[in-house]
Amino acid sequence: MSHALTATLAATLAAISARAIDIRRALHAHPELMWQEHTTAAVVRAELDRLGIPWQPCADTGTLGRLGENKFGRHLAFRADLDALPLDEATGLPWASTNPGCMHACGHDGHTASLLAAAAYLKSREDELPGPITLLFQPAEEGGHGAQHMIDAGALNGIDAIFGYHNWPPLPFGSAACPLGPVMAANAEWTIVITGRGAHASTPHDGIDPIVCGAQFVSAVQQVVSRCTAPQEAAVVTVTCFHAGTADNIIPDSAELIGTVRAGTTEQRDALAAHVERILHATAAACGATATFDYRPCYPATVNHAAEAEIARAALRSELGSEQLIDAGMPLMAAEDFGAFLRVKPGAFLLLGAGRPGQPVEGCHSPRFDFNDELIPLVARLWARIAGLRMP
Repeated sequence: MSHALTATLAATLAAISARAIDIRRALHAHPELMWQEHTTAAVVRAELDRLGIPWQPCADTGTLGRLGENKFGRHLAFRADLDALPLDEATGLPWASTNPGCMHACGHDGHTASLLAAAAYLKSREDELPGPITLLFQPAEEGGHGAQHMIDAGALNGIDAIFGYHNWPPLPFGSAACPLGPVMAANAEWTIVITGRGAHASTPHDGIDPIVCGAQFVSAVQQVVSRCTAPQEAAVVTVTCFHAGTADNIIPDSAELIGTVRAGTTEQRDALAAHVERILHATAAACGATATFDYRPCYPATVNHAAEAEIARAALRSELGSEQLIDAGMPLMAAEDFGAFLRVKPGAFLLLGAGRPGQPVEGCHSPRFDFNDELIPLVARLWARIAGLRMP
């Protein structure tokens, strides 16, 4: 490219990024929970209208934008998520949430803004695209299975490959991960009710204590990872809630425990749950109690397809340098709705470092989290490279 063209493209991207940052902060100030992203969807659609990009609604608050529809090359999709989380913000920033009890604590505001920036940049070079592009703005990532709703509505029809990313504050800005296999875990929730027989606290022999039974289960279930899972396999079993009792002198009839299982593959997640249930019933039987196990699979593992991951890794190497690609510590035990897309179409999911040098790491889902706006031009460039554009 000539120096003049390089300078023009750089100026274009700078102007696009500045606007996208303004949009991001406006979205951050007005977050919406899953399936309530009506204002967010309106912002996305208005910006696509401004850019002259045709769009259609999909799965209620979701939106599909289209570029290069007359192209005959490989049809790629790029995805961003829209929804916020139910917690109060504690950043004190000028663009902090104005909706009490609702906050963009995972960076979906930034994901949306960066896809809008990419949309603007790709639109400015639409004639150079080798194939059509779909811009996929997804609702309800935070537990609402928005990806599957979009799939069911036909969002991936005609798509050859799909790409997405998540900001990741524990990694410093300028580093990234895009493994050739599992990126993020499959997760599931479970609720257990242990039923014993209530009694006075002074006569425990007259009852069957569900609290003692539950405590034994909590201890025993720690063996699922340490003794039922190969050391090379990533797995998590965590008890997160234990509810029982009403007074100091009453042994209750029942106890409720809630927890999660997570693994690097969907099959391993389900195997972990089977171990948990087996230990539960054995422990309950040993105590003379009974138990129920309500197992609720959530998201499948997010597993990259090797060919598409290599395409993304090449773009990352070009933008960040080979030494900035991190493969250790994968997969993460967090879960992502993007895994549903990768079960239907080839694609890859990237983790982009968002940590700020010299500042404390405020991870996703923290009330002090704020998206790193430096990611916006980087994502626009990465998506442009993956789309097949030559970059200065």
